Parts: sequence; structure tokens; C-alpha cells
Amino acid sequence: MTCHSSDSTESIENERRSQTETQVAESDQSRIATAMRELQNTGWYWGSLTANGAKEILQDTLEGTFLVRDSSQRDYLFTISAMTSAGPTNLRIEFKEGKFKLDSVVLVKPKLKQFDSVVHLVEHYVQLSRTSCKGSTPLAPSNGTVQLLLTTPVYRSIPSLQHMCRIAINKTTRQVQELPLPNRLKDYLTDYTYNV
Repeated sequence: MTCHSSDSTESIENERRSQTETQVAESDQSRIATAMRELQNTGWYWGSLTANGAKEILQDTLEGTFLVRDSSQRDYLFTISAMTSAGPTNLRIEFKEGKFKLDSVVLVKPKLKQFDSVVHLVEHYVQLSRTSCKGSTPLAPSNGTVQLLLTTPVYRSIPSLQHMCRIAINKTTRQVQELPLPNRLKDYLTDYTYNV
């Protein structure tokens, strides 16, 4: 049996803690880098666009029109700017413990879903908005709050026909590998698996 002094044990614990923190930081950096690559593939990520710039772009659009941009607040990486029934609004995206979720009031935060990527987060809320609106006009909440809908992205530039076809295929099936297509095309389809 080996005895360690308390200084030695404390040193070992500090080293392990430091290694764990380094691994978490590297994992977070990797997740953010992946999120950036995915966002840049979407066509509706506008980078360092300001809140006022987003407001101008959204001003004459329909409710549910949205874009994603870099957050102007230091504690957040990204912001969704969307047109609501009350006009353009901004909703910050929080990154914590390797996951992305919408920023909200303290009481609601624990109930919000968390996602591995920003695009997955947006895709979830787009699907939720589209299914809640299908066939009817959405009702405004009775408590005076504004309902946030995400239905139509604003593209920074016209997406390529390839990208639009990829989205159409992704909306139809998630079993891309089973499609009778060349492997190179399957690789392209699986490079962006979202349908927004």
C-alpha cells in the first residue's frame, strides 16, 4: 500500500481537474467549430450583421421569417432575428456545457430543449412552428406575449440548386445511404443532413 502526503494527493487531484477542464474546453471548441461550419452551409447565417441590420432586412417580411447572426453580446455566440406579429425581435442562443439552447427567463430555461448544433436547434423550432401553423392561423397567446414562429429563412445569397435539392431530399428521407445514388452524391447529402 502506498501512502501519499496530502500535498501530493492535492497535486494529483489538481492535475486531473486541469486535464478534465482542458478536455471540456477542447470539446467545446470542436463543437463550436462544427456549428460554425454547419451554419455557413445553410445560407441563412449572416455572420456579424447587427441587430439594426437584421431589423432592416426583416422589416417588410411575413411573420415567421428569420435569420441567424453573430450575437452582439459577449456572453452569447449567436442570435436568431425573426419577424413576429409585433415586429422584428432577437432571441439569443446560449451555449453551455457543450449544448445550444434558446436564452429565456429563469423559470422556463430548464424546460427548453438543448441541441448539439445551432442548425439542429433552428430545424427543431422551424418544424415546431410549421406543424403548429399547418392549416390554421396561429393564435396569439392570451397573456399578452408574442408567439415566436420560425418558418422561412432569409438567405444571405441565393442558395445553389444543389443545396436546395439536398434540403428537398432531406425533407423526404433520412435514409440517404439506401437511395440508388453514387457514393459521392450520398456523401454530399450526408454532409448537411438538415431540412432547413
